Amino acid sequence: MVQSSPKRAERLSGIVERVSGTGSGDVHALAEAFAVSPATIRRDLQLLEDQHQIARTHGGAVAMDVAFELPVRYRSGHRREEKARIAKCAAGLLPHGPLTLGLSGGTTTLLLARQLAERHELTVVTNAINIASEVVPRPRQKLIMTGGVSRTQSYELVGPIADQALAGLNMQVAVIGVDGISARGGLTTHDDVEAHTNAAMIRRADRVVVVADGSKIGKVCLAGICPLTAIAVLVTDASADIDEVEAIRRAGPEVVIAP
Repeated sequence: MVQSSPKRAERLSGIVERVSGTGSGDVHALAEAFAVSPATIRRDLQLLEDQHQIARTHGGAVAMDVAFELPVRYRSGHRREEKARIAKCAAGLLPHGPLTLGLSGGTTTLLLARQLAERHELTVVTNAINIASEVVPRPRQKLIMTGGVSRTQSYELVGPIADQALAGLNMQVAVIGVDGISARGGLTTHDDVEAHTNAAMIRRADRVVVVADGSKIGKVCLAGICPLTAIAVLVTDASADIDEVEAIRRAGPEVVIAP
């Protein structure tokens, strides 16, 4: 597996966003935009092509025909400060005392799991392999992990096996990461199978909190997870579109802006 530093992860995410937004990208223009050498950009483009995020051309790259989902190991460095603030804010919203907490996959939910390292009497239910690896060494916390088919992009276990495991569990709170949330589309993600598993977790929780940085507010992706009426709280950051935040708030959920 190719490892990526937070700085490179931010650049990779930025390259995909630029190429996807304009349809193509030139090596020298990208090198100037990210203040690196053309050789560095060429290596980045090769890596992204290997991950099927873009298609290389002579002198640059073009966008793929489908909506992209950057692998989680690259997304971990994208908007990291905003996600860390959101995770800290979400941790403060959780009830004290014994708690059964559902965590879907995602970079912000992973950061939230790290925020909870010192909590006692915590049972974590998750379908995310990377979150499970954070929780399992903690002797004072209990981990329940679903089975399922692994998704390379998100490190999640999804599908009927995961759905069946969740159907037999009850959670006081579920914290859900999404790829898009809007007044028009509700909660959405890139993959329809993942959406179904996320919906299964939501149905088994007494209270649902969504964590989404500002870039996801107003965004509608391929697969619907659930309507806004199914969630209690959205935690986002100050970069979120103000009009869309107000539209979401009017639809029912409380909206908390992480300080």
